Amino acid sequence: MKNPSQQITLIQEELLQHADPEKAEFLPKYFKAVPGGYGEGDRFIGVKVPFQRKVAQKHYRDLFLDELEALLTQEVHEYRLTALFMLVLKFEKAKSAEDRKTLLDFYLDHLDFVNNWDLVDSSAPKILGAYLYDQDKSLLYDFAQSGQLWKQRTAIISTQYFIKKGHFDDTLQLADLLLDHPHDLIHKAVGWMLREVGEKDFDTAYTFLEKCYKQMPRTMLRYTIEKFEPEIRMGFLKGLI
Repeated sequence: MKNPSQQITLIQEELLQHADPEKAEFLPKYFKAVPGGYGEGDRFIGVKVPFQRKVAQKHYRDLFLDELEALLTQEVHEYRLTALFMLVLKFEKAKSAEDRKTLLDFYLDHLDFVNNWDLVDSSAPKILGAYLYDQDKSLLYDFAQSGQLWKQRTAIISTQYFIKKGHFDDTLQLADLLLDHPHDLIHKAVGWMLREVGEKDFDTAYTFLEKCYKQMPRTMLRYTIEKFEPEIRMGFLKGLI
């Protein structure tokens, strides 16, 4: 990891000014950054997300990628999340396909640091999903079958961008691949994306569920049907569909 520039030091100082010790004590439990947890080893200083976004908005234009790397590779969770907010802003404001590809490659090269659910959810749809929308999507299927939790969550959450554009096929195919996944973070992610499909196109989500809801983990099913009409929701929960 490169030494932080003065700009990165300034960003860290701004975040530290809004650090809350009580929140810093709570967050490791919330993000399972405890021995044996999926976020084991993560450190928190207790900065609220809206302030992280404010800092990202203030500084993203001024940072080169090597400086952003210095922030993204820090142990402190809020530094990494702020770095991802800035990377998303850079990607969204990129003026050329070449710039977008450079930013995508940077993101993919640093996925080891996108290692908790909020980091994935805040960046994957807006960078990887947005880039792959009109491109070959085989990378998402590679991620889904990688056996690596965060890559698998990245795969399904990236399709949120496709769903918003009315494209559901990849979400459904990836959901099918992840149907038997053992981790509840994937159950929640798949259920969330299927719920979003249902909000856009109820019939598509319903047809998918008819085929596989009985083998779905319960959490995945509950997330998927959360906004269905009560009688339909109960029909799925009772196995009567």
